Amino acid sequence: MSVEYKIYKVISNFEISKGIYKLIVDGKFDAKPGQFYMLRAWDREPILSRPISVNDLDNKSISFVYQVVGKGTEILKNLKKDDDIQLLGPSGNYFDVNKLSGKVAIVAGGIGIAPMQYLTKAINDIKAVNGITAVDIYAGFRDETYIIDEFKEYINNIYISTENGKYGYKGFVTEIFKPESYDIVLCCGPEIMMNKVVKMCVDVNVPILVSMEKHMACGIGACLVCTCKTVNGNKRTCKDGPIFSGQDLVLIDN
Repeated sequence: MSVEYKIYKVISNFEISKGIYKLIVDGKFDAKPGQFYMLRAWDREPILSRPISVNDLDNKSISFVYQVVGKGTEILKNLKKDDDIQLLGPSGNYFDVNKLSGKVAIVAGGIGIAPMQYLTKAINDIKAVNGITAVDIYAGFRDETYIIDEFKEYINNIYISTENGKYGYKGFVTEIFKPESYDIVLCCGPEIMMNKVVKMCVDVNVPILVSMEKHMACGIGACLVCTCKTVNGNKRTCKDGPIFSGQDLVLIDN
């Protein structure tokens, strides 16, 4: 991982759902599914950069899907074509798709859907060789869905839930997910949702990998702001993660 910010040019930056934006940056990048970059488009304020997972990449660009929730992302949403943006990364560990086999479930909640697009593409590239028989995705949203259509060519089935019932099942995604039907589960989303999914998987002895989302300062493991609790002690989300075995995490209680 590079430890210096590099300057790139914005290709496009647009709203794909209320408060949800897709940023595409020009350049050749080498990141693995589940890794993230530290983004900043300002000089001094706010002090901290914003950690955002890779949504997708090809040989000429990288994309990030992010939610506007504070001062930093408010600045990001105003970026236009040819504006400068600073990136540090790729950072963290990743989903090792070469270790997957059998029937795979991807469970995502809200903005946690963003890094799963690049993940499903990577799985699709190796599934015939690794004996992956199926890839299903369970996606939960509050009301509006986004980027789901981008998954269709890479997976077998899409199961959607919305809290207001506008799309798919009315309720939470954990209410329609059946972990016992799968050989391994990959998960990203709100911590309370991931906690539920982990417990469901543990109950039926199905391995699960989760992508943790924490506030970060440095993004390179030096400051300990993003520490999370595991059965093996405190770990740095940016350096030891963001991908952890769900069975190793000490998550919040529902």
